Parts: sequence; C-alpha cells; structure tokens
Amino acid sequence: MPKPVDTTHTIIDNELIIYKRGRSRLWQCRFKVDGAWQRKSTGEADLDKAKKKALELLYDAQALKRMGMPVLTRKFRDIAKLAIKRLEDEAKNDRGLRKYKDYLTVINKYLIPFFGNYNATSIDYKLLDEFDLWRIEQMGKEPSRSTLQTHNAALNRIFDEAITRKFLTEAVRPILKLEKGNVSNRRPAFEQKEIQAILANFDAWTVKRKHQKSKELALLLKDYVYVLLDTGARPGAELMNLKWNQIELTRETIDKGETVAANEDGTQEVFEPTGEPIREVRLLRECWLTVSGKTGTRTILGNGLTIAALERIAERNYEVNKSGKFWLEDFVTPKQKDYVFRLKDGSEPTSFQKLFEKYLEDHNLLVDTKTGDKHVFYSLRHTYATLRLTLEGTAIHTLAKHMGTSVQMIEKHYSHLQVKEAKEQLRGEKVGELLRSLGNVDGAYKAKKG
Repeated sequence: MPKPVDTTHTIIDNELIIYKRGRSRLWQCRFKVDGAWQRKSTGEADLDKAKKKALELLYDAQALKRMGMPVLTRKFRDIAKLAIKRLEDEAKNDRGLRKYKDYLTVINKYLIPFFGNYNATSIDYKLLDEFDLWRIEQMGKEPSRSTLQTHNAALNRIFDEAITRKFLTEAVRPILKLEKGNVSNRRPAFEQKEIQAILANFDAWTVKRKHQKSKELALLLKDYVYVLLDTGARPGAELMNLKWNQIELTRETIDKGETVAANEDGTQEVFEPTGEPIREVRLLRECWLTVSGKTGTRTILGNGLTIAALERIAERNYEVNKSGKFWLEDFVTPKQKDYVFRLKDGSEPTSFQKLFEKYLEDHNLLVDTKTGDKHVFYSLRHTYATLRLTLEGTAIHTLAKHMGTSVQMIEKHYSHLQVKEAKEQLRGEKVGELLRSLGNVDGAYKAKKG
C-alpha cells in the first residue's frame, strides 16, 4: 500500500479514510459498510471538521444498514440508464428484444421525464399517485391495464437495478399495483363466413393491383394471413423474424383403420407378397416453426395452410427445383438463413397492417358487426384460439403453451367458449379441413394406397 500523503488521512484502518481530490479544497471521505466502500463529500475544508463529519457519515451509514435502509442512493435518472444498459445486453443475446423496445419507450417517454431528478429512496406512494395523474395528462386518456402492466414492469426493472447496486433496499421499495386502468378488450375474432371471404378473395384482389411491387406485397400478405390463421402466431416479430433454417418439415402416414376394396367383385385388395389386405392410409405433412417474440423462443406447429404458404413464397423468391413431390423439404436446409416473409428483392414489407386493413375494407370486413371494433392482425390469432377450442377441442393448457401465453389469459379471453379435451391436440384436422374448404386449398392430408 502506498504511503499516505498529506492529502490522505486514515481515521479507522480499513474502514474510514478522508482525502482531497486534485484542486478541490473540500475533504472527501471513503468508508466501508457491509463489505463495500462508499464515497461521499464531507463538505468541509477544515481538516478537524472533516474528520468529525466523516465519522458522522460512517455512523449514520451503519445505522441505516442496521435498519435495512440503503446506505447511499442515486438519482433515478442515473439508475434508469444502468437498467437500459442491462436491457441492451439482454437484447444483444436475442433475449427480451420485444421487452427492450417496450421498456425503452416507457423509460424515456414517461419514467425519466417524471422521476429523473428524484433520488431512488424518494419515490413513495404519494409520488406514484402524482405520476398517475401526470401520465393521464400526457396520454390524454386513462391507460389500459396492459399499458399499466408494461409501465410497472419497466419501473420494476429500475427498482431491481437500484437494489442490485445497493442504492435501494426491499424495505423501502414501493409495491406497484394495478388498481386502476381500463380493461383492454379482446380483439374480435372472424366468423366462419368472414374467414371464407378473406381466403377466397386474395387472388382476385392481387390481380387488380397496378404495380408489380404492390402485387408482390399482396401475395406475401396472403401467405402471412394463412400462416397466422394456421398457427396462432403473434403478428409481428414472431413471423417477420422467422428464417428458413428455423423450419422443420415432417411427414408420416396414418392408418385410417379401413381396408381398401378395389377389386371388381368388391373383395378387398391384398398386398401380393403377404396376402394381407391393403389398408387405407393418409399422409400427414406438418412443419415446426421456431419463433421468438414477446415471451421468448418457442416452437409452434403449422399444418396444410402453412406448408402451402411456404411453398408459394419459395416459388416466388427463389429458383427452386420442383421435380420431387416433397421439393420444399430439399429447399429448407440449415444453410438457408434468409428471412421467410420477405419480397423477392429481400426487402421487408412496410405498413403491412395498413395493407391488411385496406384488404378488409375493400371486402367490407374491417369492422366487426357485433362489437363495432376494427379487425386487425391479432384478430387472426383470436380466430385460431376460438376454432381450436370450439371445433378441435384442444386442451386449454396445450393451447396456452403453443400460443406462448398463460392459461389465465386463455381463460380470461375465451371463458365463454366450451373447452373439452382433444384426442389429437394441435394437428387441427377439423380446423384444417374447414380452412382448406373455405380457401379451396390443397391441404396436407393425401390419401394413398400402400
């Protein structure tokens, strides 16, 4: 340890030191509490007064520690910047990208402007009530419960950062509640006749579009809608960030339990080497999509509509070899790292939501006749859930897992539907047959002999 100079004085060994910085005339002190060194100005230029003040600061800090209070605090603005840095690190690791964007908006637009100059220990329930009123003024309306949840989550991230760095303790941390806020309404789902109209009119609508780029966008929109209806994926990042190498195509034959009567006399056809009756089977094609979004990474199941959409995109954007029956499986390889939902030049579609609204408006489908609310992309996700629960009888826990949400959210939005146990969950045979019939699509199920 270097020999102390006249600008450094040890008051208590390994516990309290006072010193001067550069040209400053005031004495600073460095003291240890709970195994960590803290720094603070004594505010004194006189050495004796500075020593006395340093001892007071040490004793006060020790008293605060015994009471479970933070020894030192920091401005909310500075802690928020540290929390943002932690969020950035998570986003770089492909975790919490969506949360990062949402929280960053909340922190910069609402939390720092209001709380920025307060110490972390100064944020109490009275101040939070003032923030509620200020936020309503800024928004021009009462925030919904989902908005409050996002704001509270962002504020809790900053409180967590403050506690991690010992600028705040759990004893003085405010507990955020959701006593206020308008309940967000579930976006309306599409009725079966509306689904039929959506699926049936895409091609004719595309032909009428004047420019080639506009036609490409319309075709991609059609494929995007098909996959949303078929998988229940969240609109936005989950599909727009999907790459070809995140798709796994599978197929299997399923015994229909019936023998084939193909002879002229009505007798059963047999397999000559063994003499066993030939049974009718069907080929089931599926695809598994690894998506990342609001709730992290998960794998979702796509059926006939999804496979058909993927084939159309591959045909438009690439020179694919279609010589084999299952040519898409040859195309989708680990080396194919392009994004799926892109135009032929590789560009990402913009204003997709507006294009979808335009399509719905052109076919008198934009506004739900029962609620008066607009249909949006999320209406396709709600349609998926509604059909799986009512037509397919998918178990609610399985549906929640597949959709990347909670059982509570499924119960909240779909408790009015009859939920019964499914025999074959998520394969969606009944829903798949319905959607294919409404859209006149050649689906995944193929009958064959063998």
